[in-house]
Amino acid sequence: MPSGWQVGVAAYEAARAMAEQSLRLGHDVVVDAVNDSEPARQAWRTAAARTGAHIEFVYLMISDSREHERRLSGRDRGLAYVGEPTWTDVQHRRADYAAWADEVLEFDTAARTADEIAGALTTRLSTK
Repeated sequence: MPSGWQVGVAAYEAARAMAEQSLRLGHDVVVDAVNDSEPARQAWRTAAARTGAHIEFVYLMISDSREHERRLSGRDRGLAYVGEPTWTDVQHRRADYAAWADEVLEFDTAARTADEIAGALTTRLSTK
C-alpha cells in the first residue's frame, strides 16, 4: 500500500460525506480533487446518485510540460504537514492516472486563463 494511501482515502471519504450532506440540503457543490482513480471518481458518482444531483467532471490539464514544471517549482500551498510534490512525483502520478470512463470537460491551462475557464464553466453549468 503506498505511503499516505489510507489518509488519502479517509480524506476523500470525509469530503464525499460533506458534499453529500450539502447536496441533500439543496446546495451546489464544487470539489477540487485529483480524482486519479476509479474509486475516487465513484465516490462522487455515488454522492450524486444518492442525492439526485447532476454531476460534471472537469479536468484541468496543462499541455506545456515546461510551463507545468515552472508552475510547480514556484508553488507553496502553505500546508505544514504536506510537502509540495516534485516534478518526478507529478510524472509518476501522471503515469498511474486512470483513463476517464465519464464525459469530462477538459481545459488546457496553458491555452486559457483561469478567468476564461471560470467563464466557460459558469456558462455551461448555468444551463444545467
